[in-house]
Amino acid sequence: MEPDDDYHGWAERSGKFSPAYYAQIGPNEVSETLATVVEYYARENAAILEVGCGSGRHLAHLRENGFENLTGIDINDESFDVMAEQYPKLAATGTFHTGAIEDVVPEFPDDAFDVVYSVETLQHIRPDNEWVFEELTRITSDLLITAENEGNSPQRGRAGEEVSYVNDDFPLYYRNWKRVFSDLGLAQLVSEPSKRDTVRVFRVV
Repeated sequence: MEPDDDYHGWAERSGKFSPAYYAQIGPNEVSETLATVVEYYARENAAILEVGCGSGRHLAHLRENGFENLTGIDINDESFDVMAEQYPKLAATGTFHTGAIEDVVPEFPDDAFDVVYSVETLQHIRPDNEWVFEELTRITSDLLITAENEGNSPQRGRAGEEVSYVNDDFPLYYRNWKRVFSDLGLAQLVSEPSKRDTVRVFRVV
């Protein structure tokens, strides 16, 4: 798959893995873990950014738990139409950007957010765009949280491969996230595996 095809695939996605698909599923155990972690480690009025926010199911859960300074980025502009229908309070009060992470994140100033997180998003960053991980550390003043597939599922990541394809559709890259962000100067506070993903919490030191 060529890079432009990859971007267009996410920007125009409908059906499975689309914004509407995830809105119908709603908040899940990762949403709950995120809320617990942010409540424990971050201040009450923390500025929070989700990269790859989709229609906002995780941000909506954070809002229900008292966090109101919320920002999201998603490449699919349908995300925000679905958000307005499914999570109208979030849509009305949050700040949202349409575009690729690689295009939007460099526009933020240093330490723009107290918390930056991703859920099954960084695993799709192509190897030639790994510079964006450093950008994510640049724009967070405190916490960076990843919830990515690290081979938790028996069908993925078990044979040491660096990339697999979901339904022969889009690539999923396997990385050692502790090493990625430790090498960028962050300290890992939490590693919480589940059946699907591993949630890791990093702090700026």
